[in-house]
Amino acid sequence: MKIMKYTLWATVGLSLLFASCESILDINPKDRLTTKDYFTNEEQLRLYSNQFYSNNFPGDGDIYKDNADVLIVSPLDDEVSGQRVIPETGGGWSWSALRSINFLLDNLGNCKDQKVRDKYEALARFFRAYFYFEKVKRFGDVPWYDKVLGSDDADLYKARDSREFVMGKIMEDLNFSIEVFKETNRTKELYRVTWWTAQALKSRVGLFEGTYRKYHGLGDYEKYLNDCVSASNEIMTASGGYSLYQSGSQSYRNLFKSENAIDAEIILARDYNNDLSLVHKVQAFENSPTLGRPGLSKKLVNYYLMKNGNRFTDQPNYATMEFKDEIVNRDPRLAQTIRTSNINMNVTMTGYHLLKYANDNMSYTGDSSNDLPLFRLAEVYLNYAEAKAELGTLTQADIDNTVNKLRTRAGVTGKLNMNAANLAPDPYMCAPETGYVNVTGDNKGVILEIRRERAIELVMEGFRYYDLMRWKEGQCMAQSFKGFYLPATAINKAYDIDGDGTNDVCFYTTSSQPNVGSVTYVKLASDGSGTSLSEGNYGNLLCYSWIDRTWNENRDYLYPVPRQEITLSDGVVTQNPGWNE
Repeated sequence: MKIMKYTLWATVGLSLLFASCESILDINPKDRLTTKDYFTNEEQLRLYSNQFYSNNFPGDGDIYKDNADVLIVSPLDDEVSGQRVIPETGGGWSWSALRSINFLLDNLGNCKDQKVRDKYEALARFFRAYFYFEKVKRFGDVPWYDKVLGSDDADLYKARDSREFVMGKIMEDLNFSIEVFKETNRTKELYRVTWWTAQALKSRVGLFEGTYRKYHGLGDYEKYLNDCVSASNEIMTASGGYSLYQSGSQSYRNLFKSENAIDAEIILARDYNNDLSLVHKVQAFENSPTLGRPGLSKKLVNYYLMKNGNRFTDQPNYATMEFKDEIVNRDPRLAQTIRTSNINMNVTMTGYHLLKYANDNMSYTGDSSNDLPLFRLAEVYLNYAEAKAELGTLTQADIDNTVNKLRTRAGVTGKLNMNAANLAPDPYMCAPETGYVNVTGDNKGVILEIRRERAIELVMEGFRYYDLMRWKEGQCMAQSFKGFYLPATAINKAYDIDGDGTNDVCFYTTSSQPNVGSVTYVKLASDGSGTSLSEGNYGNLLCYSWIDRTWNENRDYLYPVPRQEITLSDGVVTQNPGWNE
């Protein structure tokens, strides 16, 4: 069954809970949820658990918008602009999805089939682990609940449990799910949680917590990185598993524009179906002037290597290359992530017009129905390589089996050499203005290269913000948000962006619009109130220069707890550091 149908199925399942198959004389209450005749068989457990998918996994916009420092969207999220405030209520401090999970776990005893009980306990505990992983990422310490609470339960406003305690519980749940699924749910299914999905989540959780602990000085990071390595290795070496999708000259792009998720590489996906009106808005997001005018940042574009594996930013004139020149002989994923021709400046503020997920009808701005990946093998490869690099156990063979496989699939002929990377770390990726400031040690160069690969391979898949959080690199949010470079000769006249011989746009700084023919006109702000040029009358398109984007190192890596939660608990629930008023 497919994931976007789960809400309907869950509604059907819940309605059964309110129905009665007994006589009119039945004394069971009709006005509230009862479990006397429910959760007794696999069909009922499956119907009820369908809601877990839609309640917990990210929705479409939370995946492809991927707001942080490498994808610039209007308006900026408050986290990115530095405008977060303490909310009165809400703010992500919600436990309704957890209640549904624990409700199933509390009532599994109604089912007399042990194998069925084990299977659905494993599924529920997978989703509880996922739920709590998202909460720990957001808030750090959170209260752990493994049962349904009543309205007068004293634990409703208990103190937050420690991060270490909750992460231990998450790993317990995942290990239980993996062990059960090994026997009962080892098949590959695109839209259902299986053994493979549980291992992939363990890989993700282990990498996040291990690197968060390492870079934030929390200690005991190695055990989580080792969990990541072991779970990733299970997926990479298990028989009957996954491989990188390699078909045609644009396999990377085809992986994301495909109507049906490609199960060679994708472990779990959200299913969409136009015939059932199960759609999302990625095509409109990329091609409509009213949905944020998104574009890649110049920083990320500079991360893309040359096709031969050399660093683009090693060229002496890289910073002043025009678009038509900077796209030549690059990592082919660049031209499968942004358009290299027919750029529409009405829909992108940086000039790097998005293409990833788009179908072949480039003028289409309607609904989309291509499936969106939630877990895929490429992430597992990157998790494995990064965890081993941070542990100091990475080998060239590991690089060849992970990062270099991704580069080969992309069409990059030059491969990553671990020793060479460590001998000469990329200055661009070390610089405070464009890179990461907290990477040190013997593996500094290769860690930076793995981060490069991750940023490129996984862009628009919902990872970037929390990657910066776990690396303690929030300062990237305060780096300049730049688009492509324009020489002075390109301003106030018709300009050919892609070098195809046809003028596309007129960027103008004059008070009135020039008349230079049938092109798109883009007004550049001279007072810093809109998109401007970094050097005044030439330079990079500069986005959001009028916002004083700051990052508070002592506060901003965690979200604030809503005021109401603190008040209702009489201060037992405490605020995160730096957010006290």
